[in-house]
Amino acid sequence: MDSFNSALGKNITFVRPANFIIQGFIGIPNIKYYYVFLCFVYIVSVLGNTVVMAVIYLDHNLRTPKYIAVFNLAFVDLLGSSALMPKLLDIFLFNHPYISYNDCFAFFFFSYICLTMQVFNLVALSYDRLIAIMDPLHYHVKVTHRFMLSLIASFWVLVITVDLVAVGLLTRLSICRSVVINSYFCDHGQIYRLACNDYTPSYVYGVFLVALILWFPLIFIVLSYVCIGYALSKVATAQERYKAFRTCTAHLSLVAIYFIPLVITFTAGSAIHPNARILNLSLASVFPPMLNPIIYVLQTQEIKASVKKLLKVRKETKMKVKKVIIK
Repeated sequence: MDSFNSALGKNITFVRPANFIIQGFIGIPNIKYYYVFLCFVYIVSVLGNTVVMAVIYLDHNLRTPKYIAVFNLAFVDLLGSSALMPKLLDIFLFNHPYISYNDCFAFFFFSYICLTMQVFNLVALSYDRLIAIMDPLHYHVKVTHRFMLSLIASFWVLVITVDLVAVGLLTRLSICRSVVINSYFCDHGQIYRLACNDYTPSYVYGVFLVALILWFPLIFIVLSYVCIGYALSKVATAQERYKAFRTCTAHLSLVAIYFIPLVITFTAGSAIHPNARILNLSLASVFPPMLNPIIYVLQTQEIKASVKKLLKVRKETKMKVKKVIIK
């Protein structure tokens, strides 16, 4: 800490390499097939999230507070996939492992913003379900368009601020132990461990980031569903309980898909093999953006009805155009 504090007050030159090397998986033959698979996942993710955003935008019935959060989730998934996947494929599929110092921090910044916003979107949707089931009579008073927009905007400000601080701390490090990053992207923990000066501030901040991105949101979501379960236990009939709980299945599916790999990885810590860590984190980064739109289309009645309605309108429009042409 002393070297860090003195660096803040003095004009000290930090060692900054021209390039980093993203190492990725170690000793796995034919690993390029995995990246081809990720390429397919990315294409499906882009198409799926674009469809969800278009459906919500075109159908005025879906412009509710809940679907403001769903739209933002689709937008973040699209942005996050586009920030991560093209560069990841360029590095590993086309064998360009070198990335410049500034590009590496930009890669880290945008990737972490989107990963963190995915979590906070799940928190927003969890709060929406909590109020909808716990206090349905006052739902439209408590969860308004203004409230949801303010909540999501505050999450964006928080995430951008937190990640800017993380990047700022990393730039105060002298990277001279190595330039090889043992991850699939410019990962925070892997970067600060390359420093040869004191990286305690980045280490402490990394612990804070894990708590902010993983544990605090997960605890809030779990407590929300404990309250939802308690409220549903007081509902008169099993059919009514099932009907109410069914509105939460899409959200619960997203929570499981996102958090299970992360909990396994961060609970195991250094005991987990580097390849297993990369596999878990890469799947947690690319699978939720692909599955989110599929889950919402298949499990959410409103979106299914909206898609059918839009397809029906398009079909009727084509038929009218054909009739006009024939005449």
